[in-house]
Amino acid sequence: MNLPQCVILYMPKIPECEILFAAGGRVPSQKFFKAVAQGRKIFAVDKGIEICRACNILPKILIGDFDSAESAALDWAIKNKIPVERHPVEKDFTDTQLALELLPKKKSALITGIFGGRFDHLFSNVLTCANVKSKIFLADEKEIIFYVKGGESVKVRFFEKPVAVSLLPITEICAGVKTENLHWELSNATLKQNFPNAVSNRAESSEIKISVERGTLALYFCFSDSISA
Repeated sequence: MNLPQCVILYMPKIPECEILFAAGGRVPSQKFFKAVAQGRKIFAVDKGIEICRACNILPKILIGDFDSAESAALDWAIKNKIPVERHPVEKDFTDTQLALELLPKKKSALITGIFGGRFDHLFSNVLTCANVKSKIFLADEKEIIFYVKGGESVKVRFFEKPVAVSLLPITEICAGVKTENLHWELSNATLKQNFPNAVSNRAESSEIKISVERGTLALYFCFSDSISA
């Protein structure tokens, strides 16, 4: 996975990320969006159509109940004949969950516009993406979240040094956690979901490595001292 701030390399290798979801949370910078949109199919999720319009990048499809997207952005989508999958406002699943159902099997995806706003939305999105069979990355220019599951290891090469690196257990227990080139190293550590203490670590090199023997671990990188909605 290539991002403006870093490259994330998995072992075993994962499929190339060909899909970008533009969601309706905190709007990424146009510079970031244009960079990650190159070479990827864009799926706009409700308000995410606004950053597509701002950057004049046509998505493959627009999904949502459209309770938050600006009418001008929706008109732009219709004018450009972008296919629309409309869902009722009163429904059992979130717009992001419905959009992820369109992700082809064995494809990885990047979601931007996912941070900021209400905590319940972010909580739902983080857990939903952790349990999708495909690899999902959540990112903008300020924050990145992705997942390492049992038997996997990742090597991250930074172009921009993060302010903080946090390891967040998604499953009840993450066992056999090992890190390389962090300020506080872990070796065969067990991290517990009900006491997530491996937060606010620091990268001591432009390249770090993290592996997990059992469980699902979310890796969180913060690239800004001040993060707003």
